[in-house]
Amino acid sequence: MSSQALSDKVRHQREQLPAMYDITDPDHLPERLALTLDDPSDLDDVKGADRAALLADTELMDLMVTATRLGDVVADAYAMLLPTYGMGGLIEMLRTACRDGVESVPDAPEELRAFMAAMEDRPDWIDLEQVAEGARWERIDAALLTPFVIRGAFLATFLNAYAALPMAMTGALTGETSARRVKETASFFAATVLPGGTERHGPGFEAAAMVRLMHSAVRVHAMRSGKWNHYTHGPPIPQVDQMPAGLINSFLISVAAVKDGRDDFDERERAMIELARYRCFLLGLPVELLPADPRGVIRVFKARAATLRSSFDDDTCGALVRSTLAARLHPDAGPWGRIVERFERSFATITFVKAFLQGDTERAARMGIRVTRADQLRAVPMLPFLIGRVLLVRRLAGLPVLSGLTDRYVVATLRRRLRGYGHPEYVARAID
Repeated sequence: MSSQALSDKVRHQREQLPAMYDITDPDHLPERLALTLDDPSDLDDVKGADRAALLADTELMDLMVTATRLGDVVADAYAMLLPTYGMGGLIEMLRTACRDGVESVPDAPEELRAFMAAMEDRPDWIDLEQVAEGARWERIDAALLTPFVIRGAFLATFLNAYAALPMAMTGALTGETSARRVKETASFFAATVLPGGTERHGPGFEAAAMVRLMHSAVRVHAMRSGKWNHYTHGPPIPQVDQMPAGLINSFLISVAAVKDGRDDFDERERAMIELARYRCFLLGLPVELLPADPRGVIRVFKARAATLRSSFDDDTCGALVRSTLAARLHPDAGPWGRIVERFERSFATITFVKAFLQGDTERAARMGIRVTRADQLRAVPMLPFLIGRVLLVRRLAGLPVLSGLTDRYVVATLRRRLRGYGHPEYVARAID
């Protein structure tokens, strides 16, 4: 899709789904966009970032502006059927369509058919062999590292009021539901890296469909609530806001490659990048936001931060951060489980402050996050253990004589993790 075609797609949203997008103005620049050096942005706190160079790239800026206005019309149209079918009905039909095909859904609405057709229309640039190989490598991290970092990564999505407001409006991330959302996010990524996870009838494909429905339901709720200010925020959960979560691992891989002086990925990295790109496609992201080279990934990742106006509102952002950090992810795990969760929470707290707040403990304290001595004593020895275990298993996975046995161990561990996360509909089959 060309840049012009993507821009046309934004304009056509009003024609395709006027009941939802008629209130939008495709030519309006919402307040959330920070397009001059005088506008404070989320990139300002990143050391060494050349925001001026990013803002001077007109093609890149056009992409960010366009992606900030882009919703997900096919999934949104399906979510608009909520008054007719209820959320339970929409989930049931979508689950059946993912597992058995849309023809298995009695009287399937056209909106569901269009939704499934969009996900099944796999573009030519996707290499499924590479995707499967990428999943083999990424499930090592999903099994051995993700359970200890997912909370911290989730917290990062709440640092900007413009991006966090849609979920805050639903009340879906307060109290006990914070833990459920963290575990559902971990379950989604785990489902996509299981063997066959992203195949047409795999649990990862279904997980992506469910995540798209959830995002669209939030989008519909916000835009039809009468409280959403399109001129300030643009569409809720635009594609540009979904990109960071989908590409965070790709960004870290790209940073490492550039640091090594490489302009391309090695074979293992390439496979993991292809998995991320396909996963993002299933979530509805356009290919323009999914570069295939290290510098391109870094470029779009930083451009999103450079064009997102800095805004931290304690009633929205602070409340979500504190709720998620305090959430009990495994309340029924027993005494040993409670000990493990203390270590996990300490590790998540410290990695969050270091990775997303640039180590600024004073800023963290203003959010209600305090790094204690006990946190440090628990978290510091965890890092070499976690990283060392991942590196060891990666090494074993690269040895032909041990790769099969190693993968079976990783898959078994991952299924055990999924049982610990609970049983979202889209992974129930995958952990039996």
